[in-house]
Order: sequence, then C-alpha cells, then structure tokens
Amino acid sequence: MSLHIENEAARCLNCKVPQCQKGCPIHTPIPQIIGLFKEQKIMEAGKLLYENNPLSYICATVCDHGSQCYGHCVLGKKGTPVQFFEIEKFISDTYLARMTYDRKPSTGKSVGVIGCGPAGMTAAIVLARNGYDVTIFESKDMIGGMTQYGIPEFRLGHPVFVRYKKLLLSLGIRVRPNTTIGGALKIEDLFRDGYAAIFVGTGAWRPRTLNIQGESLAHVHYGISYLENPSHHDLGAHVVIIGMGNVAMDVARTAFRGGAQTVTLVSNSLHATASEHEMDYTRLDGAEFVYGKSVTRITEEGPLFRSVIFNDEGEAVGFEDDETLMPATSVVIAVSQMPKDKLIQSTYHLEGNDKGLLVVDDNYMTTREGVFAAGDVVTGPKTVVHAVDGAKKAAEAIMRYIEQNG
Repeated sequence: MSLHIENEAARCLNCKVPQCQKGCPIHTPIPQIIGLFKEQKIMEAGKLLYENNPLSYICATVCDHGSQCYGHCVLGKKGTPVQFFEIEKFISDTYLARMTYDRKPSTGKSVGVIGCGPAGMTAAIVLARNGYDVTIFESKDMIGGMTQYGIPEFRLGHPVFVRYKKLLLSLGIRVRPNTTIGGALKIEDLFRDGYAAIFVGTGAWRPRTLNIQGESLAHVHYGISYLENPSHHDLGAHVVIIGMGNVAMDVARTAFRGGAQTVTLVSNSLHATASEHEMDYTRLDGAEFVYGKSVTRITEEGPLFRSVIFNDEGEAVGFEDDETLMPATSVVIAVSQMPKDKLIQSTYHLEGNDKGLLVVDDNYMTTREGVFAAGDVVTGPKTVVHAVDGAKKAAEAIMRYIEQNG
C-alpha cells in the first residue's frame, strides 16, 4: 500500500489550476496535501486535511471519487487519474489515531445539534473548536447517522466511529443518545434551557414509497430500513430491488453477503443514478441490472412490471401492454428517501417544502429564528462530503448569528 500511494503521489502534476480541487465539493487542497506527503510530513498533511474536512477519513473511503477529485484529474484525459482518495485515506487514517484539535476559550454560549450524522458531527466539531458548548441529540444509540446505519460494514468499518466518538468527547462535546427531538423534547424546550442556537442535521430517513398494491406484504422491505439492521431480515435466495441508486447498490451487495443467490436491480429509466464505481462492485458481486421496467404491483410470488416506451431522446412516453412477473423471495424498494416530519410538525414556524425538506436561506437559517440546518434534511440524499460542506458553512453562520445577537 505504501509503495502504491507513493507512486500515485509521484504522478501528480501539481497543476497551477488544480481541477481535482475544483471537483471536490469541499475543495480539499489536494496539491498541497500531496506535496506534504511527498516530503513525508504526514502529520502536517493530516492537520490540513482535517482543518478543511472534519470527516476526511470517511469521505476518502466512501465518496463518489469518480465524479469528484479522481474524475477531474487532468491525467484522466489521456490516461489514468491520480488516486488521491487513496493518499487521503492513508494520511487521514494515520492522523486520526493521534490527532488533537485546538479549542478556543469558551464563549459561554451553547448550541444544540440535532442529529449525529455527517452534518451534525461536522457542525459540532466546528462550533466546539470555536469555544461553544455543544450538546448533540441523537435519536439512535450510536453516532454516525447514515454513515453508521446506512453504509455496510464491508465498505466503511464501523470501528472508525469509536475513534470519532473519542474525538467529539475530547472537544467537550456531549452526546445524548436515544433522544428524538420532536417527541418528548421539542426545539422550544432547547431554547427554554438556554441554547443560543440550534443546528438540525437529521438527514433523510423516511423511505419513499411506491404507493402500489402489495407494498405492505411481509416479504417487501425498504432499502434504508434493511441496511439499518440487515441481520434481522431474511431475504431468501432470490431478491429483486426496485431502484438503482447508491442505496440500492449497498442493499444488493449486503444481500449477497447475507446468503442471496440472485439479486436483480430494476430501473424504470434507461440509466442508473448510482455511481459507476458502486455499480462496478455490485456487478462484480453478481447482480443483474434490468432497465426500462416500471413496477405495477407486488404479489406473494414477486413484483410485476410493464415495459416503458421511450422516444428517440430517451424520454419515457408510455408503457407497453405487457405485465411480466419477476419471481422473488423478497422485494426491496430503494427509490430514495426523504426527511421525517416530526420536527416540522412539532416546531412553530419551521417549514418544509413539498418534498419535506427544510427550507433555509442563504445563511442556512430555517424559517424558525435561531434554527439552522444542512445536509440531507435540506438537500435530499447526497454524498457525505456535500453534507460536511453545508454543515461547515452553517456552523459559521451560527457563530455570526450568536455574535450579532449577543
């Protein structure tokens, strides 16, 4: 591994206008990191990585690099791009084991963070480092949010969250698990108890439904619900997955590891929304991909599909009269997620759009004064690094808000 990443670093052209950095949603200073690595200044490189991205190790492991740093490297035009994500993973893993964050003197102000996923952890770290007392309210028993419960262990080893929990605690961040805000406690209770501002990073956990006959049958499951605890599901030998996003890919690969003999993923369009990287791994695991089929209903024997009619531009314009059964022992619906609505229902003046996403302004403040939000609860399901980027900006907005309002 060491020789591999050293060779990768040596291939970097150190471009004056690094397209790799432009392609990264959080604009990681890639040439500078590689330069420090080549000088064997691992700790300096690690510090720079985590100053820019508190979840550097996680992003290096699970990001869609093909559409970001790797996909924008100029060497890819005529050859093989530099695998910066491998370099970042090595550096961030090494640094995470030994890192300490500096913390500014206490401001005497406290901020409540709802949700301990990528957005919540990022906002908490930024705020704590700047002297704010932070309490995270997490509805589940472990930190990590979608990265803990939605990404399979074989993609992102869960022991990394033990290290992140230690990091949070070292900054004085308090984590209150198994606490759902919008249930027994509400946002108004947090303001009552002295929190100067609230950050919401609750993600998108509610599965989108198909609203078709058979969706409530015992052998039908939702993708994100399955990934939360796959060992509690018995999918049987033949699994059909409706949807071709990244969650669907994780479901397929997890199903194989749970004993499934065949896994078929079905899309009603002519393409998948998952990254090519994840599709390649899923295909190698043995999954089959079927395009242009729209599910009509689900029976005990499996789902039934109609063929979609497309025009010359690839747009769906109708359906064939056929209805074909695809035999399955289990059907998994993985057609995206949306936020749960407890916060909106329980908080005065907090508004969502027609997709259930929280409405925020340019400063990441919601329609409720003093409540800020970022991540999937605002954008819908996106990558970890997008959540980190939004949370960093929201944390900075929170600090400006508190300074301006005393």
